[in-house]
Amino acid sequence: MKTILLIGHDANRAGAQLVLLNLMRLLKAEGGIQMRLLLGDGGQLLDEYRAICPVVVWPAPNRYVVDALTDKVLWKLGVWQQLHDRQTKAHQQKVRAQLRLDSVDLVLVNTVTSSRWFGQLDIPDRIPVITFVHELDMSVRMYTQPDQLKYLLNRTTQLLSVSKATARYYEQQHGFDPARITLYTLIDTPSLERNVQQARQQPSMYESLGLPANARIVGGCGNAEWRKGNDLFVTLARQVIGRATAQDPPVHFVWVGVPPGSLRDDLLLDIRKAGLADRVHLIPPTPDVLRYMSRFDVFVLCSREDPYPLVVFEAGLSGVPVVCFADAGGSPELVETDGGFIVPYLDLDTMSDRVLELLRQPGLRRQLGERLGQKILERHPAHQSVATLVTLFNKLMA
Repeated sequence: MKTILLIGHDANRAGAQLVLLNLMRLLKAEGGIQMRLLLGDGGQLLDEYRAICPVVVWPAPNRYVVDALTDKVLWKLGVWQQLHDRQTKAHQQKVRAQLRLDSVDLVLVNTVTSSRWFGQLDIPDRIPVITFVHELDMSVRMYTQPDQLKYLLNRTTQLLSVSKATARYYEQQHGFDPARITLYTLIDTPSLERNVQQARQQPSMYESLGLPANARIVGGCGNAEWRKGNDLFVTLARQVIGRATAQDPPVHFVWVGVPPGSLRDDLLLDIRKAGLADRVHLIPPTPDVLRYMSRFDVFVLCSREDPYPLVVFEAGLSGVPVVCFADAGGSPELVETDGGFIVPYLDLDTMSDRVLELLRQPGLRRQLGERLGQKILERHPAHQSVATLVTLFNKLMA
């Protein structure tokens, strides 16, 4: 039986981490492969990972080599760096021992953010490495160091790319050999379909927000960060609501996934100053995300950059059309002209027009949403995806 070491950057409930979880479940169901997982940090999915295979979480760095006062003395004596390096090396050796690297047949690195931990493992040259890339330029600059990323890509045997846009980025910006890039998207569509249906059967979450029964809901979803365009979502709401007429049903904007913090506070300030406090709603991260999304009328992807986001799949399988930006990642490859609308990058005027068009035409809304869901099922059958990956594993481990 072959052994695969999986490496992920954390266990937070987000797109790449959920893809890894689905992959692990499918590989376990396939049989014939043992797995071990190394995570850079914990998170909400940690117990679900542990239910599948052994998990090692990289130990948090010590704040001090000894203590605050002693460290100052050691620094003045010129020996602090030496002791710090020795401590770091001990951490690395402990992790390598826990992972039993000598018995590993293949390494799968999920996200280039994980390059930080991959580079400290000293993986033997005989072991093939597959890197599953979910990041484009902004994320690469935010979450990796150039030397760590270069080392990972140089060591990578085969690159899995979630979209054509992502593949082009690593080929053009990092010189990765296109012959060693495989387009690969893993979505557990049967489970996602079931989850959507279950969410629809549960009571609506919108009553607690005080939304009127005839409200039209424009939704957004994702982490709270500049890359995701939370600020653009608020500006879009201002334009759409400002352009709506008395004949239009009330329009409400709902973003799911904004935790407490400074960005949420800034967004709420903008919302209040724009007079939208009763029309724009920011929902904290929640496992009930599909109870919100399955009742969206339109989904807007305001991301400045998103390689191939899971939220577009969730929207499509909910029968919700998507409006997204061109040149912002791989979503246009799925949305195309029959699953929603693609508007020029950061063109909120055009995006507002397309959103209003969908809100005012329920037939068009239903047609585009249903077609998007159909394309997801046609292009991303889960069994075919995992079979493709197992074939690649066997080829590289032969």
